[in-house]
Amino acid sequence: MQKLGFGMMRLPMPDPKEQSRVDEEQVCAMVDRFLERGYTYFDTAYMYHGGESENVVRRTLVERHPRERFLLADKMPLFHFRPEDTEEEQAALFQEQLDKCGVTYFDYYLLHSVTAAGYEIARRLRTFEFLAEQKAQGRIRRLGFSFHDKADVLDRILTEHPEVEFVQLQLNYLDWEDERVQSRKCYETVRRHGKQVVVMEPVKGGKLAKLPEEAAAILRQAHPDWSPASWAIRFAAGLEGVVMVLSGMSDMSQLEENTAFMAAPAPLTGEEQALLAQVAELLSALPAVPCTACRYCVDDCPQRIPIPEYFALYNADQPALRQGRPANREAYAGLAGSGGKASDCVVCRRCEELCPQHLPITDWLKRVKSTYEGS
Repeated sequence: MQKLGFGMMRLPMPDPKEQSRVDEEQVCAMVDRFLERGYTYFDTAYMYHGGESENVVRRTLVERHPRERFLLADKMPLFHFRPEDTEEEQAALFQEQLDKCGVTYFDYYLLHSVTAAGYEIARRLRTFEFLAEQKAQGRIRRLGFSFHDKADVLDRILTEHPEVEFVQLQLNYLDWEDERVQSRKCYETVRRHGKQVVVMEPVKGGKLAKLPEEAAAILRQAHPDWSPASWAIRFAAGLEGVVMVLSGMSDMSQLEENTAFMAAPAPLTGEEQALLAQVAELLSALPAVPCTACRYCVDDCPQRIPIPEYFALYNADQPALRQGRPANREAYAGLAGSGGKASDCVVCRRCEELCPQHLPITDWLKRVKSTYEGS
């Protein structure tokens, strides 16, 4: 099995502000090319693209290719459930996912974005037990969970649920030694339990694909023909026990590049890993929001604030801000015209509850407000 997986969460869109509208003609071409090159793993989730990703998977993949030609992963969204919800709602949602995808089974199925709080939801709803029953019935082939918390929480879950076969982790060279994300510690915990690893966010929501020139020059000097994204994906793919590296590809050029170098990815040498550590140190010193643009924070925002887009503008503006002149005021005004301004935040903190990166989003929005709206 080739190690590159197609993450169906950053698909091409006619208008990025309308996440549920996907360019399905382009996705069909990308799916076909992905399969032609010998790759088979597709990853979706209930809330990707405003709840439309599973439907897009059905129309662009399932209805157009034999079921035995591909592997499909989906996820149980623990954060979707409210305190009053029961195991019956959980069972209904799982059936809805099968129906939306147009399949009778999932090759890989995960509890989505597990944290300490999410684990308590899973315990209350007996999610592990429910999914084990689905696996026994043949509706799940392999069972795992995606994880966004500290290594000690991960160790507890794997100790209490040895039936889990794999864990999906956020692994990239920037987060490797980050104490907030604990990529390395979580990876070592999974391997200590003898489980396989699926990698998400290898380029950290695109941040490692578009490096500042100073950082890009370090890598370009060693390999002029390697893109920054390929460095990041090679880092993740070369780790022992990694069976799949997901990439949310947004156009055919990204897919062509990724499938080309992942056909036979050479493990990074010690010297190459040292260069990545140098780049990570440089990036960590920059005053940027460590947002991966997963958009989990957006759907439940009562003010419809386009949080990831504002953070992307703020990050891109850092060189100009160091000289006291933000360059993206016009772009900010355009976004604010179709959604809430940063100053519209009511500090309900629902976004912070959902954020896999555990970011203090409301604090960062205050900085965005001060930068583009004045203090």
